[in-house]
Amino acid sequence: MDLVEVECKRWASKGINIKYEIRDNRNGYKAGALKEGMKHSYVKDCDYVAIFDADFQPEPDFLSRTIPFLVHNPEIALVQARWKFVNSDECLMTRMQEMSLDYHFTVEQEVGSSTYAFFGFNGTAGVWRLSALSEAGGWKDRTTVEDMDLAVRASLKGWKFVFLGDIKVKNELPSTLKAYRYQQHRWSCGPANLFRKMLLEIARNKKVSLFKKVHVIYNFFFVRKIVAHIVTFVFYCLVIPATVLVPEVEIPKWGAVYIPSIITLLNAVGTPRSLHLLVFWILFENVMSLHRTKATLIGLLEAGRVNEWVVTEKLGDALKMKMATKSARKPRIRIGDRLHLLELGVGSYLFFCGCYDVALGKNHYFIYLFVQAAAFFIVGFGYVGTFVSHS
Repeated sequence: MDLVEVECKRWASKGINIKYEIRDNRNGYKAGALKEGMKHSYVKDCDYVAIFDADFQPEPDFLSRTIPFLVHNPEIALVQARWKFVNSDECLMTRMQEMSLDYHFTVEQEVGSSTYAFFGFNGTAGVWRLSALSEAGGWKDRTTVEDMDLAVRASLKGWKFVFLGDIKVKNELPSTLKAYRYQQHRWSCGPANLFRKMLLEIARNKKVSLFKKVHVIYNFFFVRKIVAHIVTFVFYCLVIPATVLVPEVEIPKWGAVYIPSIITLLNAVGTPRSLHLLVFWILFENVMSLHRTKATLIGLLEAGRVNEWVVTEKLGDALKMKMATKSARKPRIRIGDRLHLLELGVGSYLFFCGCYDVALGKNHYFIYLFVQAAAFFIVGFGYVGTFVSHS
């Protein structure tokens, strides 16, 4: 009997109307589980559904602070709360994740809500109006981003969303490189695949304005979910190094320095305590853009791993204590067990371009190239995040 079942039985013994439900398969993954949950007979007596992933810990007053927005405004379909990371100080990788996600909530979600524009559901720490969920077509498992899929369809039906930045739900960031890579694959591949599936549906929709169609297609999907990943990798890891080998190609300073600097500083707005980590954040994001670009192309082309769903591993306090005990007794695992050839390949390319620039080049990009190559090598040899020994 797991802890959730024990807790449910404890509350049921006090007269609280609470049910513990599980299913015996993983069909449709998270979307399949949510669809299965909606089939129970008691759902018809409910008006709202609150959704939390397993590692999320809402405060006792979560419902009393979110439900009133739905009760008093029938046009609102979703109330989304902010995430608060309990392990952001665990390692450098979690600090950098915190920077990216704080920007997402502070700028993207907050601005989208404040300007009454569309913003996506984060898949957890939110409350949905069941009538809106039903009108939008319910949960679909056609992609690995069932949350974004539902949000887009509900928005096209004219429903509105509210983001509450002052309500924070505790959760845990993935702290191993393996878990983070799987998560980023799903978060990059899924939106690109959803864009492919919904482009014509959005364009043909007659219930929303042309402005909203352009906003969802161009700004939400094309720029933020596709172009951002591809441009980051192609520009910083392919084009800039290539200009060393082909001196006839010149990148203007506004493109190579000024605009990227402004974007980088904006990303630090949400996490001012990590301002001193900006250089590490830039290098790490450039490395991760390799996998995000690959995942985006897989989603657009519907290639082999398009529907791959690997549950993001969270270590939790118990496992971390166990790891600490093991590391005190045993040496770390062999380097060969954690080699990442793609990162090592790109790192070698950058290092070669840096050496060429030192010997024959005139661009003086070698400092950046060597530092970025080092970042790829560090990730390529697995020296990022918390390391879990399976011995």
